[in-house]
Amino acid sequence: MTSIAAAQWEEARNLRLAARLSQVDPTAAGSGLAREGVLRRAVGLTLEASGCSAPMGSRCRVEVAGGRWVDAEVVGFAGDRTFLMPTAHLEGLLPNARVVPNPMQGEVAVGEGLLGRVIDSDGVPLDGRGPIRAESHMGLAGTSINPLMREPITRSLDVGVRAINALLPIGRGQRVGLFAGSGVGKSTLLGMMTKFTAADVIVVGLIGERGREVRDFVEATLGEEGLRRSVVVAAPADRPPLARLHGALRATAIAEYYRDQGLHVLLLMDSLTRYAQAQREIGLSVGEPPTTRGYPPSVFAKLPALVERAGNGADGRGSITAFYTVLTEGDDQQEPIADAARAILDGHIVLSRRIADSGQYPAIDVEVSVSRVMQDITDAPWRERIRKLKRLMSAYSTQRDLIAIGAYQRGSDPLVDEALARWPAIQEFLGQDVREASDVEQSKAALMRLLDDGNPL
Repeated sequence: MTSIAAAQWEEARNLRLAARLSQVDPTAAGSGLAREGVLRRAVGLTLEASGCSAPMGSRCRVEVAGGRWVDAEVVGFAGDRTFLMPTAHLEGLLPNARVVPNPMQGEVAVGEGLLGRVIDSDGVPLDGRGPIRAESHMGLAGTSINPLMREPITRSLDVGVRAINALLPIGRGQRVGLFAGSGVGKSTLLGMMTKFTAADVIVVGLIGERGREVRDFVEATLGEEGLRRSVVVAAPADRPPLARLHGALRATAIAEYYRDQGLHVLLLMDSLTRYAQAQREIGLSVGEPPTTRGYPPSVFAKLPALVERAGNGADGRGSITAFYTVLTEGDDQQEPIADAARAILDGHIVLSRRIADSGQYPAIDVEVSVSRVMQDITDAPWRERIRKLKRLMSAYSTQRDLIAIGAYQRGSDPLVDEALARWPAIQEFLGQDVREASDVEQSKAALMRLLDDGNPL
């Protein structure tokens, strides 16, 4: 073969090889190939890489000093630049570091081995009890359920709190918000429901809260007995925003797994506000425009996507009853996240600073709290007693200032007179010791005694 013919043959072979390589997706699972990129820019929370092609939501590994690697997630792109957000702190990050796409998408290890364990947003055990053996894996983003296939909410759920069981009845599969400012007993109320709620499994997501509260919740609130039927996912405030976001998604995915096993799950998410704030940090870092009080549009798209994953399953395959705490800045019930949460949840329970300052716990403001499934799980006599008590409380509230200074004249309004006479009994009914449980039947009986005899207990 002449040198010219050999050169032509070599060129033809290279063209055939290039054509075949162009048909292979280097990011596809099982391809065995990964088109490496180079880190070009790191500003704030955002990393910019070029040369790697990875879809939104996929993972990449970024090389840092010492030959170590840190996981990052693709959160956006512009032209040939890919925007990444790390899931851990980036000590030792170097210019022009290697960025390698990871074909494995975010998955959640699930199974019976999770019960009694405390894990972080990546599923790594925090309790020092060794690795967790997974029986199966689920997607971090979950799968949607046809709304017409969901079981309707027809049965009440006992949460052990008298004021809620009697006046704001919760249905199995309901999604409820706990709206509260700081220091009004939100964590205490969550602890009561954790101990007393009739559920097969409890999944707790501690998202963006103080690290000290994680141990307090596990040891003091749950205790050894409560932890046996619980899974705790902790992503404290010092974790990167993507880790906090993944903590909420992982807790929800674990709850979905147990629901699909036909179990009744109680999901406690503390807090939905921190989840929204984590998404705000991510959105602003990749250039999303701020809209309402600095929250970008993606926040208001992420909230319903998370909340809608809870609820009853299809064909009676279990349920997830979810409580999401919502922090109201400055006790403002109209702040953006609180307003958006009210619109997508099946009810809201408001904790009042005024009531907490008066020494009544739990500090539930019954007048402004709502359970949107009450009509489906209560009978007519029960609903009439709830309405009567709310009328008495509203009448007292309208004259509160005059009553406090002794200026109200008895006989001016019969409803206010009745409320004034029953007020000590009403306060006794609404208050409850944290170690005391009151089931649904006991709570209904106490409400009946309160309105019929004036003595609830």
